[in-house]
Order: sequence, then C-alpha cells, then structure tokens
Amino acid sequence: MTKHANHPNQPDIEDTPFTHFQVMTEALVELLMDKEVVSADEFRSQLEKMDGKSPADGAKMVARAWTDPEFRTQMLTDVNSAAQQLGLDAGHIPIRAVENTSEIHNVIVCTLCSCYPRMLIGLPPDWYKSRAYRARTVREPRVVLAEFGTVIPDGVEVRVHDSTADLRYIVLPMRPPGSEGLSQEALAKLVTRDSLIGVSLAGPLP
Repeated sequence: MTKHANHPNQPDIEDTPFTHFQVMTEALVELLMDKEVVSADEFRSQLEKMDGKSPADGAKMVARAWTDPEFRTQMLTDVNSAAQQLGLDAGHIPIRAVENTSEIHNVIVCTLCSCYPRMLIGLPPDWYKSRAYRARTVREPRVVLAEFGTVIPDGVEVRVHDSTADLRYIVLPMRPPGSEGLSQEALAKLVTRDSLIGVSLAGPLP
C-alpha cells in the first residue's frame, strides 16, 4: 500500500462530548453483556479482529476488478459475495461498490457517525469521523476534495454516498493510465485507503 497523503485538519474527534448515537452504542453494548447475549471476551475478540484489518482486502478486490470484467460486474452487484470469491470476509452488513468513471467521481461519508466498511478497509481515519468532514462533504464536496489534493474537473459529476448502519459503500476507483502491464499484486499497491473512500485517486505509478 502506498503512503497516505497529508490530510487537512478535521478537529473535534476527542474534544467533544459523546453524541446521542455514541451514548446509545455504549448502552447497547452494556445491555448485550448484561443479558449474556455476548460475552466481554467475544466482544473484545471481534474488536481485535476489526482492529487488525487494513485496506489490503479492498485493494485486492479493486485490482481483480480492474483485470477481470466478470468479477467487476459481481463486485458492482454484490460486494459481499464478490469478496467471498476471493476468500475475503466482508462482514454481514451489505456493502455497495460505486464506480468512478471519466464522468462520475464518488466519495463516501457517514453523516450520522462513522459507518464504514471496516472489514475491507480497516479502521476509519479520524478525519472521516469528524463533524467537519461529515457535514462539509455533503454541502461542498469539491471544496473538501480539493483540500485533500483531489481537484475534480467541472465536467465531472461528484456524487456523495451516505453510509448507514444497514448499508456501507466502497469506491471502485479508476485504473491509473499506464498500468495495463502490471500484475494484480502490483495494481493492488496503487489502491490506497483514501481512494477506496473517494477523497483521492488511485496511483500514481511507482
């Protein structure tokens, strides 16, 4: 995986009180443990599993989609089942892939909290969880993308996709020009976490 670029500051992650949804999440976890629906060890084990995830699985899927039209169609139809074809665990929450083209650029946000395809991309970065990113990306996506160094031409439509607890999104970025001769392993190295969110493009070539 390539190194992440510097990102614009998105304050207010740790210095604000819990939101309503964060309080409800904490209460639900405590209730599930009190009712012995899930044990503390099981909850910890699941958290460790998610914490150990990285964007590598999502990058592997994108590289396959770039080189295999049938897999690309499957990924755009059902990400979760496409992941299973590669022996990957995308989790039980449905994930939808949105494809960047020369006419459309997609970017992902979660306006309520930080819903995110963690099983394929890993933990969300702090800026993704910030109120600034969640609010501004919906209102002024081109401005936010430009702050990440991604300038979208006026003729390209920018679509913002709002993830929820019941549906997550992952971006299928455009394949970088000049990468036609690369192997899937080499192609996967061009796919970054940020390109899977849509705040940057895949590449550049080494």
